[in-house]
Amino acid sequence: MNAEVCCYSQVISTAYLENDISLINKKYERETRRYKSTIDKRLLSFLETRKPASVYDPIRYVVSVGGKRVRSILLLLSCEAVGGSVQSALPAAVAIELFHNFTLVHDDVMDNARLRRGKPTVHAKWDSNVAILAGDELIALAYQSLLQTRSRYCDRIFNAFTDAFIQVCEGQGLDKEYEVRDRVDLDDYLCMIKKKTGRVIAAAAEIGALIGEGSERQITALRRFGEYLGRAFQVQDDILDIAGDREELGKEIGGDLKEGKKTYLLLKGIERTEGSDRRLLQSIVRRKKITHRQISQVREIYIRAGVIDEAEKEVARSTRRAQRFLASIKNGRARDILHWLSQQLLERNN
Repeated sequence: MNAEVCCYSQVISTAYLENDISLINKKYERETRRYKSTIDKRLLSFLETRKPASVYDPIRYVVSVGGKRVRSILLLLSCEAVGGSVQSALPAAVAIELFHNFTLVHDDVMDNARLRRGKPTVHAKWDSNVAILAGDELIALAYQSLLQTRSRYCDRIFNAFTDAFIQVCEGQGLDKEYEVRDRVDLDDYLCMIKKKTGRVIAAAAEIGALIGEGSERQITALRRFGEYLGRAFQVQDDILDIAGDREELGKEIGGDLKEGKKTYLLLKGIERTEGSDRRLLQSIVRRKKITHRQISQVREIYIRAGVIDEAEKEVARSTRRAQRFLASIKNGRARDILHWLSQQLLERNN
């Protein structure tokens, strides 16, 4: 009887715990939607009356077709987490969002991507010249918005933003370089994604902490939080590119393989396979054209070799490392949402 009571009690406790988690998820989803709405309104206001249409229609298109506003929300939360206000950080949040969209527009041109967030990319809807100009204007607008920031740390804010700009271009350069290099290892890959993906996310958190006038320890902690969150984010992107759902992802499955990109999965797959499986993966490294059937074969190879499982473990490891840096931040709503948001990014499917 005691065992039955104990078992029943455990079930009740689990039910309450699951109910609590569900309530927390709903609460923080509402909070992040509120931040996103604030950023969206500011973005649209910033772009609303600008001319000529040939420049600004593609820009308004790219910022209005979706996007989770992860980087700009991180900036606002980081500012709040160290005691600052959302209002003081809004110009920088808009700047980081414009910056991020600049990277997407130019990356899509370089990667020959036809879809982004389930919609035609700018160069597919217009042409490459329009996309290049739109991307150039996006980064100029990002600086214009950032200039509206009022802070005693403006020099450091602009240095962090400019360093992220430099690093993301270097990361994209390495990404393209690796496409034609036969020998690329995981350390090379991690260096590349630290620049291309991690630095922008790290800069968002760092700039938010600077605007909020956090302590040096807090500023460093939030930057490091962003770095590891960026690593987790990119490896999760690698997984979704081969194992995701096209409708949820909003772009073609296997795009990285078609472009010959050296992803975490491809490099780990070559390490773990032999025979015909390894030869197929190595043919991608040598830039041989890959068919839709071969994309399915590669996915099966990754599953058999435990590559997707290993990549998921890397995402979880990097997320945990990111979350540990939040220990330096005072307990509060913004810190809790940062922790929750990092967990949601771990579990995302688009």
